[in-house]
Amino acid sequence: MSEFTRAEVCAAACADAWRGDGEIMAGPMGLTPSIGARLARATFEPGLLLSDGEATLVAGVWAVDAPPPATAEGWVPFRTIFDLLATGRRHVMMGPSQIDRYGNANISAIGDFARPKRQLLGVRGAPGNTVNHPTSYWVPKHTTRTFVERDYGVFGVGNDSAAAAGPSASRFHELRRVVTNLAVLDFGGPGGTMRLVSVHPGVTVEEVTANTGFALHVDGEVPETRTPTDEELVLIREVIDPNGRRDREVPA
Repeated sequence: MSEFTRAEVCAAACADAWRGDGEIMAGPMGLTPSIGARLARATFEPGLLLSDGEATLVAGVWAVDAPPPATAEGWVPFRTIFDLLATGRRHVMMGPSQIDRYGNANISAIGDFARPKRQLLGVRGAPGNTVNHPTSYWVPKHTTRTFVERDYGVFGVGNDSAAAAGPSASRFHELRRVVTNLAVLDFGGPGGTMRLVSVHPGVTVEEVTANTGFALHVDGEVPETRTPTDEELVLIREVIDPNGRRDREVPA
């Protein structure tokens, strides 16, 4: 089972974002992050907590398009989510509409915020997430429309914005990873800027930089993103996403 798709590489890369987190709540937003979080729990992070999407922490791992298991591990009504968030016991993977080199993320509007060209989700929980607990991002289509020089308000707080705001924003601020359909990135560049960590099989460094709207930090030889193990491929294909929804988000 050595053959794999780009979507499966992305799912394993998303799973790796939670590596080492232990017993905290995963907050995957979207299809591929959800596959990744369940894959992490089924393999190297068995203590990771997953919810049914509402108010119950559930046991086991289940398909992304199936009802969650009935076995409850805990009860997390809405009021307790803020306790988890404020104490750092959560790692969320969000989807930015735009993101800059420092990790400032826009999910609210495209263009002038006072008179936007496009209205998006709004601020939502992005500010609280990014200043209270680890935050990663998933971008299914890596282009210069998403990776931009900042021309919008700050909704997900980046490294420069957190530093400028002082300890109230920077004390627990931690941007972990950005996974895209082309590469894995982090914020290990100068001054907390975005750095290219690895390129997916079949992708070149030049392809990634050409699709990024700012100067991406490249630190020497860039390795290839790890490929899923046979065990992970079985879990993705037979347990977590048996209907192959992943391939519609990230075509082969």
